[in-house]
Amino acid sequence: MKSGLNFLIAARRCEIDELDQLARTSDLVGVIGRLVHALQRERGMSNVFLASRGGRFADQRDPQIAECLALEQEVRAGFDQLETEAQHRAGPGNGARLFSRIAWVLPGLDALPALRRRVGALELKPAQATAAFAKLVAGLLSVVFEAADGATDPEISRLLVAMFNFMQGKEFAGQERAFGVAVLSQGSSSEVQRLQWLHLIESQERCFQVFTDFSDAALLALWRESQSDATLAELERMRRMGATSAPATPPDTADAQLSQTWFDCCTRRIDAMKTVEDRLAADLRALCGHKIAQARSELQKYQEVLGTLAPQADGAMFFDDADAQAAAPAQFGRHLERSVLDMVQAQSHRLQAMGDELETVRASLNERKIVERAKGLLMAHRRLSEEEAHKMLRQTAMNQSRRLVDVAESVLAMADYLPLDTPPAR
Repeated sequence: MKSGLNFLIAARRCEIDELDQLARTSDLVGVIGRLVHALQRERGMSNVFLASRGGRFADQRDPQIAECLALEQEVRAGFDQLETEAQHRAGPGNGARLFSRIAWVLPGLDALPALRRRVGALELKPAQATAAFAKLVAGLLSVVFEAADGATDPEISRLLVAMFNFMQGKEFAGQERAFGVAVLSQGSSSEVQRLQWLHLIESQERCFQVFTDFSDAALLALWRESQSDATLAELERMRRMGATSAPATPPDTADAQLSQTWFDCCTRRIDAMKTVEDRLAADLRALCGHKIAQARSELQKYQEVLGTLAPQADGAMFFDDADAQAAAPAQFGRHLERSVLDMVQAQSHRLQAMGDELETVRASLNERKIVERAKGLLMAHRRLSEEEAHKMLRQTAMNQSRRLVDVAESVLAMADYLPLDTPPAR
């Protein structure tokens, strides 16, 4: 008959399997981060290329596309590895959601060549190219989100939450770069455009605030060092020019130069962010490796104790009270029995503490889930696409000067009162 220690060993083995799976998923998150950065850069170049009617970045696009293609192959290989492993062993705890996100994003990767051809042929407006790239990047970030939401170790989960929010904030910075190029190239901005610009700025700040909340001192120091005072000052100056004023002059050479200056300034800032993102990925790999080594060391200790344990000995002291334990000097066997119970209790307390901390960490991910549920509700009741539902939530948030999650919560609170939109009678 198996002893309690046998099952404690089995629990440790399960934990090691989970950590191994989490390490592989974390490696994939790092590769996704590099692909997202490359796509963000391609999006920025494409916007300048389209806004200038092919006059700028014509030569730089091809090398950037080649870099994206190489990273895309790495990401696809990572997806394939996850799927193959899931066929032979238990996949991640949130495997259904994670694989669903991957299934959604792959058609976007498949559609990239056609998008690039249309950009090269100047068949798209800058806003259309921005939206297309943003949709693909959002899909890739949703894979990172599911990786963070499925993490079972609180320390790794904290780092994944920090990384997801940093990547999301960096994506809003990339969207602002592309958006600013379009606005500054046309020489004027409407009230709607200015509100959208301000919304992109606020969205970045919220994401970076969550990142700082979940980062250690070393990461925060690197984040501060990466933000050049001169670059930030130039960024704010140009933001005021584009987002808080409405020039009446038509676009000219000065405006074209202004959009190039804006692009260069934003690129310096985003490239500097990449150093923080790389550090997050490296810390994540190191933490996973440390956790796995620690768990394997504990497993070896349990196995050594099991080899010296008499049959059913680990239950002999289960009902001992403090007085009985202190009544007489314990023999070696009783020390061994007590050590087994101590290990079981320590494991139980550790798992409970991990569970409590994990709930605290995951609370930060609930905002995204609330927004997703609100979008789903609007899609069902108003017959909207996902993009239209998100735009409605975002526009309401901007108009009411509220957070997106607050608007989403209001929509969910009114779920029972939303009428189903029915198609018109024929």
